[in-house]
Amino acid sequence: MIEKKYQEHVKMLETIVKITEKMGIRIVEMRDRYVKVFMPLEPNINHIGTIYAGSLFSVGEYIGGPIFVASFDYTKFYPIVKAINIQYRRPATTDVTVEAMLSEVEADAIQREVEAKGKADWKMDLEVKNQAGEVCCLLQGVWQMRKWR
Repeated sequence: MIEKKYQEHVKMLETIVKITEKMGIRIVEMRDRYVKVFMPLEPNINHIGTIYAGSLFSVGEYIGGPIFVASFDYTKFYPIVKAINIQYRRPATTDVTVEAMLSEVEADAIQREVEAKGKADWKMDLEVKNQAGEVCCLLQGVWQMRKWR
C-alpha cells in the first residue's frame, strides 16, 4: 500500500527515468522510510527465459530514489548512487521485488551529516526476490545525499 502523502511522488518516481518505466518497474508500497518495488518478468526476459542481469541490477539501483523520497526532503537534498556490488544467486524466472528501509535513527544521522558537511553516504544491503520469496540476487550499495546549492 502506498500512503496517501506519497501517491504523487510515486507517479513522478515511476516516470522520471524512461528506461525504468519501460522495464515496468513500479512502486507497490511506500511509507515513511520504507519502499517495496516490483519488476515484472516481461519485458525483462533474456535469451534463456530468465530476467536479464542488467534489469536485476537496475531494480536494485532504482530503489535508492524512492527510499530517498520516503526518508528525506527532496526540495533540500538530492541522491546519487556511488557504488553497487551485485551477486546473482539464482535465475529469476518470475516477477521480482526488492525492499528498502531506513530506521529513523539512520535517517536522522544521515541528515545531520549532510547539514554539517554538505553530503553524506548511506549503505543498503538489498535482496531481490522472486514471487516464491527466494533471493535471486544480493546487492550492497552506497548512495550519497547532497544539499542542493
